[in-house]
Amino acid sequence: MQANEGKNLEIEIDGVTYIRIPVKTKVVGEGDTVPAVAKEFAGDIIQSGDVLFVSEKCVACTQKRAIFMKDIHPSRLARILCKFVYKSPYGIGLSIPETMEMALRECGRMRILWAAMCSAVCKLFGKRGVFYNIAGPKARSIDGPCDCTLPPYNECVVLGPADPDGVAGETAQAIGCKVCIVDLNDLGGAILGVSHENMDREFLLRVLRDNPLGQSRQQTPMGIIRKV
Repeated sequence: MQANEGKNLEIEIDGVTYIRIPVKTKVVGEGDTVPAVAKEFAGDIIQSGDVLFVSEKCVACTQKRAIFMKDIHPSRLARILCKFVYKSPYGIGLSIPETMEMALRECGRMRILWAAMCSAVCKLFGKRGVFYNIAGPKARSIDGPCDCTLPPYNECVVLGPADPDGVAGETAQAIGCKVCIVDLNDLGGAILGVSHENMDREFLLRVLRDNPLGQSRQQTPMGIIRKV
């Protein structure tokens, strides 16, 4: 088992130790479904009480929500707005015309414009993060291409997954344990979907907030939370 670089597979929450077990898979694409991939690669590892977590990018890639850069033709508005986006060392975000264009399509022009205006004002007072708070989870979940992403997705813009709760529920039925869909990075993350209403999203995020699994050369887009 290999953790994301600089991270540990074990974490202690409220005096209890949990291990995050990487599940290595094939390169997941349009011809796959998350329940089938989870059953094939995690089915024999799952134990009673485990929770399977699946990256949002893995889900999106099965839903034809990975769009090649060459197929995106950014508008003038996208080219202008992306210049004002903070360029994080942890990812492209909406700082290039192609990802900003997809945000405009996913969230609507008025919402993105309002988010940009509020962000510009708040930056004058030293407050960051306003743009994504207003633009919402669809904008936050858009990933741009980067060198560490597995081909062919290193040439794609990947949108957030559709119906993450539904995908989590279908996957749970296929493998017999609780499932959550996660959007994690080195700045934090979010729990986008859960298979059961009684799952504590805040607790799950505390367990996974440090982004323990790698999704590039490690090829582990899903993992298992297990109480030690």
